[in-house]
Amino acid sequence: MKPTLATVTSDTAKALARTLSDPTTGLSRKLQLLGGFTASGLRLARGTTVERALGPRPAQTVRLWDFEGCPHSRSVREALSCLDLDAEVRPCPPGGARFRSELGSGAGPQLEDPNTGQRLVGAPAIVSHLYAKYGAGTAPWLVNAAPVRVATGLLARVLTAGRGAIARPSKAPEQPLELYSFESSPPCRMVRFTLCELELPYVLHNVAKGSPRRDAFIARSGKMQVPWLADPNTGWQGFESLEIERYLERTYGGS
Repeated sequence: MKPTLATVTSDTAKALARTLSDPTTGLSRKLQLLGGFTASGLRLARGTTVERALGPRPAQTVRLWDFEGCPHSRSVREALSCLDLDAEVRPCPPGGARFRSELGSGAGPQLEDPNTGQRLVGAPAIVSHLYAKYGAGTAPWLVNAAPVRVATGLLARVLTAGRGAIARPSKAPEQPLELYSFESSPPCRMVRFTLCELELPYVLHNVAKGSPRRDAFIARSGKMQVPWLADPNTGWQGFESLEIERYLERTYGGS
């Protein structure tokens, strides 16, 4: 049965309530998680469930240059999650030096689709391309309208204390990390904040509710829980957003 928005919202709220009542979770983190939950609500929980109608699956993974605090990037990641698509993410936060030069003279987000040979710039072009090639053909209008996209995205940045908006010193991994996630999940967003701030490239595996790829994910990780991070550089694997963030900081974080 296809999950409904009410069911999804209820499940997310219950998970958030457990985190907020946990005495071992600091106040700052609780506020950021609560802000993330509110921010997802502003976007009508986009990126929580897979679309009912999907198009052909791409043979090769698309590549995305974005940063977590960008309103336009958020709408692209929502589309990827709704369309059950993976992406090789190259974080480009302001102040970063690892991948921002690859943007050229254009701004982010940018997407490279090796299946069509296209390089697209800007959320409207990217989202339209993704729905035309891998979805039902037309992207939802309201949530992707420029005024709505910018207003909700900027408010989301405020609600999450500006996380994911500024680069921090880090060591580059030899191979991209792997993150299993879905866009609207507050704990998944916390991990993406850290990946973005440290400019760590990663393959984003979207497993939103209703994804037919969840069984394969459970076979690999052992259970249906996100976020889940796997680091091919060290062999480390783990659930729980705080545990993952601590691993990223001690393994790749700067002084």
